[in-house]
Amino acid sequence: MSTMVYPRSEEALERLTQDEIVLNTKTVMQGLETLRGEHAQLLTSLLDCTQPPAAQEKSGLLHKSLEAIELGLGEAQVIIALSGHLSAVESEKQKLRAQVRRLCQENQWLRDELAGTQHKLQRSEQSVAQLEEEKKHLEFMNQIKKFDDDVSQSEEKAAGETSKDSLDDLFPNDDDQGQAQPSGEVAAQQGGYEIPARLRTLHNLVIQYASQGRYEVAVPLCKQALEDLEKTSGHDHPDVATMLNILALVYRDQNKYKEAAHLLNDALAIREKTLGKDHPAVAATLNNLAVLYGKRGKYKEAEPLCKRALEIREKVLGKYHPDVAKQLNNLALLCQNQGKYEEVEYYYRQALEIYQSKLGADDPNVAKTKNNLATCYLKQGKFKDAESLYKEILTRAHEKEFGSVNNDNKPIWMHAEEREESKWKKKEASPCVEYGSWYKACKVDSPTVNTTLKSLGALYRRQGKLQAAETLEECSTKTRKQVLVIHYQLSSSGYNHKHCRVTRLYSVKGHTQVSVIMAKCGLISLVILKY
Repeated sequence: MSTMVYPRSEEALERLTQDEIVLNTKTVMQGLETLRGEHAQLLTSLLDCTQPPAAQEKSGLLHKSLEAIELGLGEAQVIIALSGHLSAVESEKQKLRAQVRRLCQENQWLRDELAGTQHKLQRSEQSVAQLEEEKKHLEFMNQIKKFDDDVSQSEEKAAGETSKDSLDDLFPNDDDQGQAQPSGEVAAQQGGYEIPARLRTLHNLVIQYASQGRYEVAVPLCKQALEDLEKTSGHDHPDVATMLNILALVYRDQNKYKEAAHLLNDALAIREKTLGKDHPAVAATLNNLAVLYGKRGKYKEAEPLCKRALEIREKVLGKYHPDVAKQLNNLALLCQNQGKYEEVEYYYRQALEIYQSKLGADDPNVAKTKNNLATCYLKQGKFKDAESLYKEILTRAHEKEFGSVNNDNKPIWMHAEEREESKWKKKEASPCVEYGSWYKACKVDSPTVNTTLKSLGALYRRQGKLQAAETLEECSTKTRKQVLVIHYQLSSSGYNHKHCRVTRLYSVKGHTQVSVIMAKCGLISLVILKY
């Protein structure tokens, strides 16, 4: 019989590699197969033996031995198969490691490319900002020139123009409104659904590109995000509806009204299906549709959409919520463009009551709503009512800046009327500097107050009060020119500008931080920071 050789110690077995184990296993298999053949021959010879008792005993032993040999062969085959599997796994592991290394290299390359691109983008944005500032300055100087050449004509035109120009102001994008509120409050107002932060960030980025006229970047960005959302969340998801709203706004700015209307209707259907017909997000989409129709002059189609949005907001937020007042302003504008002045007065008064009770008399929305109501009065020929509102706005602004009104502390409109009365006394009208330097403050960070100055001046001119009109016009013009001088002084100092809103001009001793107010028509605020 053949003999098989095994490792003599456990230490020798532990030191064997995988290849050595496979090789030894194959050697053992060969030996076992040889033994199996020899046992088969012996078993055959025993069966031919003439001594039955002895043959049976030996054959039994041989059978047991054959079973053990078969078991050993089976185990050896399992070991060889396992070795092959482990080799395949190791090979796949090496491939994956190679792919990871390649991906890491590509990632690093992409990071380097991104850093370079961001640097280029930053320099380009700085160049664009500088050019925009120069453009705004030239436009502003041109407007100042026109204003100085023919004050009467320009102001009467401003007072008599329709409210279509204020459409954007009175029709804010409702998807923006949540940014200034805490996420918990937004979620509560929106019935548990909160717009994801990534979509808010994307919305801000898209609006920035759209405001720069870079629609070739904004539109593909929206479409790619929309495609990704539909793949991950499905078409009927609130996030998809939000993305449709954002893309619709971009199309609206491009005057692609049909495409924008299609997207907004799709978003409305999704939000009604997933969030319910009385959800604030549904009201937001309805309002955006009303904006779209309003921009196209379809006020009759826009009005029912705006009314439904108002009903939803009143039902969910309560009748005295600031968002309800905002919707009332929108509805009033639509009615005003249809000549429904009684309804316009009713909606503006309701909005004014809400703003005053919830936000206080000094909130900018109060002055803005009063200004809108005054415009409505002007269109109806109610000049005294309009004049009263304009004076209320200017008086409140004066009290906020300089305290309560008395003989020594009068708002600008009182000085204007005094100059009008004194012109018949052959007394030289005192310049604005002599009445409390009020024109220096003049609420330059409030476009509404600036507009009120011009509107009341135009109204005085219509009434023949030319001296009073010139006083208000002079006040507004000097304020804008003074701000322009400040802007130029800082521009020559080489600071980098960043737009934002501030309420006053101040300087903190010991810190190189300066805040400046800059005006362009409705006034733009500017903050300069340098550390």
